[in-house]
Amino acid sequence: MTPNSTDPARHVAIIGGGPAGLMAAEVLGMAGVRVDLFDAMPSVGRKFLLAGVGGMNITHSEAKPAFIQRYAERSGEIGQLLTTFDADALRSWIHDLGIETFVGTSGRVFPTDMKAAPLLRAWLKRLREHNVSIHTRHRWLGWTEDGQLRMKNTEGEFQFAPDATLLALGGASWSRLGSDGAWVELLQNRGVEISPLQPSNCGFEVAGWSPFLQDKFAGSPLKNISLNLADETPRQGEFVLTAKGIEGSLVYALSAKIRQQINQHGSATVYLDLLPHSTINTLEKTLSKPRGSHSMAKHLHRQVNIDGVKAGLLRELTAAEVFQNPARLAQAIKALPITLVQPRPLDEAISTAGGVPFAELNQQLMLNQLPGIFCAGEMLDWEAPTGGYLLTACFATGRQAGLGMLDWLHSPL
Repeated sequence: MTPNSTDPARHVAIIGGGPAGLMAAEVLGMAGVRVDLFDAMPSVGRKFLLAGVGGMNITHSEAKPAFIQRYAERSGEIGQLLTTFDADALRSWIHDLGIETFVGTSGRVFPTDMKAAPLLRAWLKRLREHNVSIHTRHRWLGWTEDGQLRMKNTEGEFQFAPDATLLALGGASWSRLGSDGAWVELLQNRGVEISPLQPSNCGFEVAGWSPFLQDKFAGSPLKNISLNLADETPRQGEFVLTAKGIEGSLVYALSAKIRQQINQHGSATVYLDLLPHSTINTLEKTLSKPRGSHSMAKHLHRQVNIDGVKAGLLRELTAAEVFQNPARLAQAIKALPITLVQPRPLDEAISTAGGVPFAELNQQLMLNQLPGIFCAGEMLDWEAPTGGYLLTACFATGRQAGLGMLDWLHSPL
């Protein structure tokens, strides 16, 4: 369906049907504004639904000061947005949709049924009841010379002239779900500065594992371990050995700093503690016990319970002579260096760093260069770890942009 752009009522266009776009649509629709929301995919909320596979982690119960610090270099900007719509407000909003939530043992917040689909269905029902028309299979192509939106659907290209526009097009990860980063060039062509898009919450590659390690252990999880960068406090958790490097929750938690070091120095070294609950002294004493006729592999298994992928990785990254020296071997077990040379491709990342800098926007998230054009969600230049922080900020930016558009619509022309 092509929207009626001659309708005299105040109306807006929202490009992108993820959490940020949908939240802005709700703010505007419930204020009586006519909203046309466009999405290039056959349905909205596709990345939102995929993120909910295995459990919809909607936000986190962490205390607000610590919560805000999760946004690191953008904690000031995102923290300001969270003053009016934080994790508690997000939970209340979900409850108002008829979806109950609970706090897991890790502090993460989930819908009671752990699923994203019921929440999205209830939300879309509310939007349709409040002046929001959703148009799928509609791709935004930029602007005409006179500033109209260029749109394309299955019937062809058409122009649309809303009173305000929100761009909520996501980053450039998981492009098969609609976030392909094609908006970068369109905004740059209109004079908007864009910070380069980079992978966040992603895996990293090493210079090359041995064929033995690849064949035998690629895909194997390393559990009950800790990981850290130099001079930083180790984080406990788990990650997965891949054919080209490492990935998983513990790696994602460090991904921003790993990526920054690679950008600056060409590589980054993380230190793996295979036995975080044992001290070096204890390990040295245990490893010093005579092994008799047992092989070193058997000795490690019997004395310190290192085998499988842990033993394989220890062999991969430790010189042969170290195994004959209990002190050096204990040190290797407690701080096994893994040198990472590049992140995995952007399209594989869970989220994206970079995008539209906050300096290009006013406090209402309207572009300084393009009055009446607002931006929200992951296409803004911020990043956060997994654990509900990404979604919370997407919702908050969408709400702020929606409120900003209301102010713009009501301002004197």
